[in-house]
Amino acid sequence: MRFKKLVLTTASIIALSLSLGSATAGTLSDIIAKGKLVVGVKADYAPWGMRDTAGNVVGMEIDMIRNLAKRIGDKAGKTIEVELVVVVASNRMQFLEQGKTDIMIATMSDKPGRREVVGIVQPNYYSSGVAVLAHKDSGIKSWSDVAGKKICGIQGAWYNKDHGLKNGADMIVFKGVTEVEAAILDGRCVGWIYDDSAFIPRKQNEPVKWADYNIATPVVANVPWGTAVRLEDKDAPLGKALSAAIIEWHKSGLIAELETKWGVPQTQWVLDMQKKCIAGDKVCDDVLDSGEAGEK
Repeated sequence: MRFKKLVLTTASIIALSLSLGSATAGTLSDIIAKGKLVVGVKADYAPWGMRDTAGNVVGMEIDMIRNLAKRIGDKAGKTIEVELVVVVASNRMQFLEQGKTDIMIATMSDKPGRREVVGIVQPNYYSSGVAVLAHKDSGIKSWSDVAGKKICGIQGAWYNKDHGLKNGADMIVFKGVTEVEAAILDGRCVGWIYDDSAFIPRKQNEPVKWADYNIATPVVANVPWGTAVRLEDKDAPLGKALSAAIIEWHKSGLIAELETKWGVPQTQWVLDMQKKCIAGDKVCDDVLDSGEAGEK
């Protein structure tokens, strides 16, 4: 019986590998054999990744990755557990490179330079722009107004330089969101440069806490988000399985449902992607085409 079980398990792995277009499963084979998918996620970016009152990491991206694990498990004929490894902007790619995680889904903008470090798969799964959340008395109404003012930021965020320093801001960077929130709320910074997608749910879900703060600048540089595997896994079964899952998340409306579940106002980008995926638009396949995010 034990031999029979082993044969069935091996057969399931081979079948899954072939169904994803490769004769060898590599990292995916290891995941199935161990029965565990190790994923780098945020715990400081509500509601995409955050800690609940019991200290567990929960959120939109965690729901997405659990869906992927179920898809893999259903094809392999076994349960695939998810191990969540908390990352921040400054180490999320390094953890993936170093093999500490199999996959990374951590609110990462899809930029060309990052594709040289990790295997960002197609299609993108979300999108956001850059803005400054500022105190109502900060005097900030445009990007030029940040000149000479103390603006908080997160280490590793590309827009600290491109939209903070270039506009003359006195940037004060911190490792994580918790430190930034403390700094801006106690007056060490008059504004916070970050994704608008992080500010909107704060204003909606914690109105008293953020009553004195508003998105003060125009939202610029809207960039889709990418989830990633190691470079060698991008075109291998694991990368293809991740791409297939993202396409289905869009087609089925899962991402729009998760926005509603987690109190995020529905975004036009998500609705547009659902329509494109249902229509078979090439933006919703597993190939990086000319003009798409991440293309040089």
